[in-house]
Amino acid sequence: MSFEETLAKRSAEAERVLAAYLPKAEGPAGTVLEAMRYSAMSGGKRLRPVLMYECYTLFGGKGTFVEPFMAALEMIHNYSLVHDDLPAMDNDEYRRGRKTTWCVYGDGMAVLAGDGLLNCAFETAARAFDFAGTGEKGEALPPEESGKRFRAAARAMQVLAKKAGVFGMIGGQCADVEAEKLPSGAVTEELLLYIHQNKTAALIEAAMMIGAILAGADAETVACMEQAARSIGIAFQIQDDILDVVSTTETLGKPVGSDEKNNKVTYVRLNGLEKSRMEVDRLSREALDILRSFGARDLFLETLVERLITREK
Repeated sequence: MSFEETLAKRSAEAERVLAAYLPKAEGPAGTVLEAMRYSAMSGGKRLRPVLMYECYTLFGGKGTFVEPFMAALEMIHNYSLVHDDLPAMDNDEYRRGRKTTWCVYGDGMAVLAGDGLLNCAFETAARAFDFAGTGEKGEALPPEESGKRFRAAARAMQVLAKKAGVFGMIGGQCADVEAEKLPSGAVTEELLLYIHQNKTAALIEAAMMIGAILAGADAETVACMEQAARSIGIAFQIQDDILDVVSTTETLGKPVGSDEKNNKVTYVRLNGLEKSRMEVDRLSREALDILRSFGARDLFLETLVERLITREK
């Protein structure tokens, strides 16, 4: 099976998991539930849950224990996109080649849809505790093994909350919004890297760390996965900045040139295209070196990281 076929299979499985945990659009709250499903099921390769699953299996994880966290992370990612697209934020009308949630449902309902996805994410992640004490066939696990799984689920919940919150993604988004108010030349590379590390890399860190945690990896290994994911996330964002300059709306599936339109300082704007591409390459090699340092190898995961960082859309 080719890489593309394997990725399509993994992405379809991640989408199945997400769809299974999303609430149905019915009842008095039907409109917001419909808006939540509209945004969450709008396509994409489901890269974060795929990364989580691959890291889970890399360290020996098996079965459905990881699935609630896969769905939860994708809900959080999509809530952030719904809010990013709002008129008060990036004011984008297209995402993944179709109208953004606020354009279809109005900005008030889009705010509620984002809020709904965030809250639903933690309801969903908590479902992992339902699976911690039993095996794949429903059999009760020995107390020692069950205890390890309960502790792993609790640790994974802590990581999810921190990486999505004010000391992770939201903190990065805050710094990004504040940076737009600064005079030209006041945004340093240090501040920009803080924004990238938190706004973009934090959820990738969550994906890879949680996969390792739920599989039973030790603290040192989880820390290595966090570092690899940080390099991937920063490179991913720099590549996104590059594509905003050199790509087209048709290829990218969203408007290009929005960074310049919103007067955003990006890595490309500070350092130019050539240096930006060199940094993407350096960070990519750093992440792959970490992934190749473990006893087990996952060639699909390594190729996914390469493709993720050097993507064209």
